[in-house]
Amino acid sequence: MRDSVIRDLGVLAHRLHHPSGTSCACDPPQLLADRPDGTVVRSGPVVAKAHAADAEREALVARLALAAAPQLAGVLLPPLSAPGPSGPVGAVPRPVTFWPYGVPVDPTDPGAAPWAEAAVLLARLHRTPPPHPLPPMRGPLKAARAVARMAAALPGDGAVLPVQAAWQALPAWARGEAAPPADRAGFLCHGDLHLGQLVRHPAPHGPWLLIDIDDAGEGDPAWDLARPAAWFAAGVLAPDDWLLFLDAYRSAGGPAVPAGADDDPWPRLDVPARALTVQTAAVALAKCAAEGRQPDEMEQLMIDSCARIATFPPELAPGSAS
Repeated sequence: MRDSVIRDLGVLAHRLHHPSGTSCACDPPQLLADRPDGTVVRSGPVVAKAHAADAEREALVARLALAAAPQLAGVLLPPLSAPGPSGPVGAVPRPVTFWPYGVPVDPTDPGAAPWAEAAVLLARLHRTPPPHPLPPMRGPLKAARAVARMAAALPGDGAVLPVQAAWQALPAWARGEAAPPADRAGFLCHGDLHLGQLVRHPAPHGPWLLIDIDDAGEGDPAWDLARPAAWFAAGVLAPDDWLLFLDAYRSAGGPAVPAGADDDPWPRLDVPARALTVQTAAVALAKCAAEGRQPDEMEQLMIDSCARIATFPPELAPGSAS
């Protein structure tokens, strides 16, 4: 089934850039990602993505229209298929969208990671009024699903207890169980920001753009800064990279943590950063269980961070009473 999905996605992508019925020497389709929430296949300059089987079509249409909106030109990679996704095709029982290929961040060259560029793109995204009605940003929902996945993978295992305790210490809105406070709501958000969500387009030397709109929507812009903030707090991200990211975001007018000489960003970032710490640790434990291995050094740092978070008094978590 998996091979059939990859083959059919490759055929669909190939048709968009190659005349049918003609011979060619194109490379075989290339699998870029294969996860429960999306399978991504490249054929030449076109990328086909099969979205999650439970993706809501109306929400996906709204998010595709967001990526195609003129207001977000130069921020989000625009789709090749708009305004709506294709339906199930062949062996692909999921909605499919098509995108131009962009060159991703090189994971083997951490010194070239575009932290400043990512921060400026986020600031521009957060400053843009939503161009049309959008569903809520799905960051808290993704975190909740990660915790549930961990619990299902390790039932009764004591390793999950610090992660679950850190999760329960979060306010309801950070767990996706309530709307965020009014001053944290209504901003245009990406919902799942990390360096894998940036590509250069046109390839190979075009500007950086944000990709993957599956979790985009309205919500708390601090959530989009939470993963690098959590990595910095856990000792995974170097202080220089964190300060570069934060300073670039503030200099670009990002509303999540407004610029100011004496402004401490952590009262706004603390709760989302804790939530992303829990999410990262939960995903790590679920993967370790599936692969029959122990956490690596970076995964263990995030798991240990949850143990520390779980010991903090609730009053030390800004927004914890919300």
